[in-house]
Amino acid sequence: MSPSAFQQNILAWFDQYGRKDLPWQKDLSPYRVWLSETMLQQTQVATVIPYFNAFIEKFPDIESLANAPVDEVLHLWSGLGYYARARNLHKTAQLIAEQGSFPNTLDELVKLPGIGLSTAGAILSIAFNKSHPILDGNVKRVLTRFRAVSGWPGNTAVNKELWTISAKLTPIARVADYTQAMMDLGATLCTRGKPACGACPLKDNCLARLADNVSAFPTPKPTKILPVKQTTFLLLRNADSRIMLEKRPPTGIWGGLWSLPEFNSVKAANDWCLSKNIHIADRQTLPTKRHTFSHYHLDYTPLLIKADNPINFVMEADQTVWYKAEHVNQLGLAAPIKLLLQQLNMGIK
Repeated sequence: MSPSAFQQNILAWFDQYGRKDLPWQKDLSPYRVWLSETMLQQTQVATVIPYFNAFIEKFPDIESLANAPVDEVLHLWSGLGYYARARNLHKTAQLIAEQGSFPNTLDELVKLPGIGLSTAGAILSIAFNKSHPILDGNVKRVLTRFRAVSGWPGNTAVNKELWTISAKLTPIARVADYTQAMMDLGATLCTRGKPACGACPLKDNCLARLADNVSAFPTPKPTKILPVKQTTFLLLRNADSRIMLEKRPPTGIWGGLWSLPEFNSVKAANDWCLSKNIHIADRQTLPTKRHTFSHYHLDYTPLLIKADNPINFVMEADQTVWYKAEHVNQLGLAAPIKLLLQQLNMGIK
């Protein structure tokens, strides 16, 4: 199948079945495309839509996002995961606001925090109608099946091959529709499980389908046993029924979010309270729970300590706060921390 025939089939399918009413397709702008593409990295459309709508309502343009405190940005991102995306979004908004206009070249875009080649290609093709290939997860899946490309797409050589294929197939005309069509095809028909091959515009030329081994593509990532880390979260309640929260470092896991003080063990948390002359009126060790990151499991044990004396030890400014549990929705919190505080809310008001 020639590139022109490929493009014609894709666009004809898009004209009839493509998604054209997604929130970021309305009032199209580089800002809205960039925001949606950042949110859609490793996240499905159905999950992204309410976050996108909340972001646009709060930050309708680059300037409002750039001028917002990073805590507000992280709060609206809370629960969406991969928080480095939110931090990079904020940094990039500030850089673009300083420049005065949204970059419209590949070289300019990929220099910005959080914008890789595929995101840049989507911005250029959809927002600026410039012909640039993309290679997000959906497109990788379509192309690996169409060309029966073996090997895990995360492998450097395989990734390079897929970029070459994507570039050859990307048209000059109607590139915005083509880019959206390729993402839609992967999201709605060429899905990971139970792809709807019978409805696919590429079915007659898809090498994986012709060989009846669609499920073999893309090649899965090599299996790896995730290590398990253990920690204790301290839920320290003061006499005013407030919970102590600490701000995490700006980089790393849950970077820049508010969290609970963390210790190596329940004993270490107890010893820390004693070292601060905190009189423990009540102590309860709650059941251990697990939160899984992409590269390890975190088993955390919540320790609830109630203090009956005023807690007035020195706290680092802007890094520690006492917060009413019922007000947790006002801070940027890691999802398991937010859930834990919400579950405890009824008992610690």
